[in-house]
Amino acid sequence: MDKSYTFEKFEEELEQGYELYYTYVRNRYLLFKTSENCYTQKLLTIQEKNPHPIMEMLTKKRIFEMFPFMEQIEYKVREES
Repeated sequence: MDKSYTFEKFEEELEQGYELYYTYVRNRYLLFKTSENCYTQKLLTIQEKNPHPIMEMLTKKRIFEMFPFMEQIEYKVREES
């Protein structure tokens, strides 16, 4: 990950409604803000024997803990339905 990309920038993009895609522990995920201090993480890399949950609700604290280990971060504008 680019060292100039900070957690504050990551958090700001979530606040602005972006969907963030990233790799964490060899799995690809989608993350977006659901409500105050609540984020939805969806597993995109579904393998036959994968013990990871397909969808999780995370807090800002948990995202902060994971951030240093995230790789290949990409984002796009979240489409409201």
